[in-house]
Amino acid sequence: MFDAVRNNKKISQAFLALITLPFAFWGLDSYVKNAGGQGELASVDGIAINQAEFDNALREQQDRLRASLGENYSPALVESLEFRRAVLERLINQRLLAMATVKGNMTVPDKALQDTILGIGAFQKDGKFSPAQYESVLRAQGMSQAVFESRLRSDLSFQQVLGAVSEASLVSRASAERLMAVQMEERSVSEVQLPGTAQLSAVKLAEGAAQKFYDENRARFELPARARVEYVLLNQDAVASQVSVSDADLRKEYEAHVQDRYQQPEERRASHILIAVDKGADAAAVKAAQEKAEALLKQVKANPADFPRLAKDNSQDPGSAGQGGDLGFFGKGMMDKAFEAATFNLAKEGEISALVRSDYGFHIIRLTGLKPAKQRSFDEVKGEIAAELRRTEAKRKLADAAEGFGNTVYEQSDSLKPVAEKYKLNIQTTDWIVRDAKAAKQPEPFGNEKLLSAVFGDDAVKNKRNTDAIDVGNGQLVSARVLEYKPAALRPFEEVKAQIEQMLTQEEAVKLAEKDGQAKLAALAKGEALPLTWTPARTLVRSSPGFSNEARRSIFQAAVDKLPAYAGATTPGMGYTLYRIEKVNHPKVPADDPNLKGLQQQYAKIVAEQDFAGYLAALRKRYNVKVNTAALEGHKDKP
Repeated sequence: MFDAVRNNKKISQAFLALITLPFAFWGLDSYVKNAGGQGELASVDGIAINQAEFDNALREQQDRLRASLGENYSPALVESLEFRRAVLERLINQRLLAMATVKGNMTVPDKALQDTILGIGAFQKDGKFSPAQYESVLRAQGMSQAVFESRLRSDLSFQQVLGAVSEASLVSRASAERLMAVQMEERSVSEVQLPGTAQLSAVKLAEGAAQKFYDENRARFELPARARVEYVLLNQDAVASQVSVSDADLRKEYEAHVQDRYQQPEERRASHILIAVDKGADAAAVKAAQEKAEALLKQVKANPADFPRLAKDNSQDPGSAGQGGDLGFFGKGMMDKAFEAATFNLAKEGEISALVRSDYGFHIIRLTGLKPAKQRSFDEVKGEIAAELRRTEAKRKLADAAEGFGNTVYEQSDSLKPVAEKYKLNIQTTDWIVRDAKAAKQPEPFGNEKLLSAVFGDDAVKNKRNTDAIDVGNGQLVSARVLEYKPAALRPFEEVKAQIEQMLTQEEAVKLAEKDGQAKLAALAKGEALPLTWTPARTLVRSSPGFSNEARRSIFQAAVDKLPAYAGATTPGMGYTLYRIEKVNHPKVPADDPNLKGLQQQYAKIVAEQDFAGYLAALRKRYNVKVNTAALEGHKDKP
């Protein structure tokens, strides 16, 4: 089993991810024996999952989401009870697996652990395991060798459990063929749409229906709290604009790096004719390609001016043949090694190479341009150096300015002018913004939840003070001040009455269309003839686009022992659609279908996931899982 893990590149990459894995273990034995402490949220076989353990897992999952979602991250997601339940369930599942591993004596030999570490690419240098690289990677993640190896040993133990479940979840080729046959089934279908709009005239709303809806759904008609604000933004760009760099500094930086950073390597331009042959082709195919290439080479050498025409007519490189074989300028390291060596060995423009064999086939190369290596002058790179030095100095100054910025907006909280003047910042203003961080058209940086909380807090709204300096990410600090505020308000009924009546009328019309469609479907099923105008039939399979899941299920679950057959489905918000199934075709699955193997693997994965869920359910019964729901719900309200 460990050989399979060690030789699988993706699994090796997953093991590297253990360094930052939010829920990785600190060793199976210590994890299982963790006696918990105060604030028990759940227990597995009498062993607690305490609040501190849960808080740590929750915090790490929050960090993980924040890093992966970036600006789309919302604290409201992780504050929800559903999210906290999911975190606790994951901890429970991990505890169950840990117990199954320990009690099943699924140990990992030192040799297997060592071989796995030796095979992880991130710990290698020049293709070989490097102790220095190993230590460097772990140190960069703030982890000791002992902790990492303990986590890895735990994960390998889990792999034994998961591997056993996965290996038992086999799907035969015959099962995959049956599944593919179902997916390939074709049904020729025509349709009739029964839109709700056709029923609008038949709708009669009950007296007071709009008022009742308004009273029961008042939250839908609330205008959120709004504010217009002014703000200052301290970031690296703002600081960099104030940094001056002398010519002497620029010259010094240039001279320090002229050899390693300001050399422009040689580039060459070439055209080629490719006669393609696979690297692993048999001798006959290679010989045929070579003979064709040699014949073309003779023509090229006899009349070099014909190279573009011969390339266009004969080259099997689709990317360059249309341009007469032209590849443009390129430097070393950009082409196949054999091709590159031959090109850079040509001495002058117009020179034609001998036949060159690469992994792609046989090439005839013509050198068409030379750009010799040269040193970029100081004047050429002066602007680049200045920008880089400003950025470097701005980073340093930003760190120094951050504390002073925060102190100034706090100590002189009745205006943003002092901090703007001190740090030479522009005071910017917004149009109306709302409390919802995800609201449409919310200007940056007010998509930040923490900043919005400060802007709409009592200190900013009632006391008219600057907000604290808020870190909005990407090294940016913001302080804002409310200029004008409008509290949340309920729109009057008379203002929204017509809108409500229109919505209710449309909903009732759709219900009438659904009722009419279902009645027509029943009549068609009995063999009655109805005056309906059907669309031309089109052939559908289960994966055909343009159909809702309800329509798809209705069409492909309809009995087709007698044709035509009929089906129907609601079109949400629109009405009802009738379907007439006129023909059914069952294509035969080709024995060599390239998709069959992939489908078999997907099917096996689904079966394995179901088996694993069943395995976890059995472990829950065996080890007596208890969840303290009251404690979890109470924990939700804690800061």
